[in-house]
Amino acid sequence: MSKRIILLADDDTDDTEMFCEALEEINENITCHCAENGNEAWKILNEITEKPQLIFLDLNMPVMNGWDCLKLVKNEPVYKDIPVIMISTSSHKNDIEMASQLGSICYLVKPNSFNGLKQLLRVITSNLGTDLRETLINLKESDPDHIFICEGSQ
Repeated sequence: MSKRIILLADDDTDDTEMFCEALEEINENITCHCAENGNEAWKILNEITEKPQLIFLDLNMPVMNGWDCLKLVKNEPVYKDIPVIMISTSSHKNDIEMASQLGSICYLVKPNSFNGLKQLLRVITSNLGTDLRETLINLKESDPDHIFICEGSQ
């Protein structure tokens, strides 16, 4: 199985550790680059040699928030085709709409449990590539409290 690359930007160290631990348990062929804010994520994105297959951006981070980082990614021709999932603890309708307008493929409300996160990440990372949007739509049906599909996305 080929190496899969994911970029995660989240300033909550507990959430980042849980996210990375879940990925390790799911598939040892996943490399997750972690950033504490959007500025750091942008820097990592420009330094790594292989583009990630997926980017997770937390909304509220210091220095550069997820919205500003999403705008940078989607306005850069080299990166605009990388799917981005916005993540947050809230499910405010305005945030979900903004994620859609800015080009995110999905808005994910962080699950409360490690197993819940692991289940979501297992399905998502198993379907990176052309099936990702369809996978997220199917996940939305089984988990309507955590997954919100962004209508304007690729």
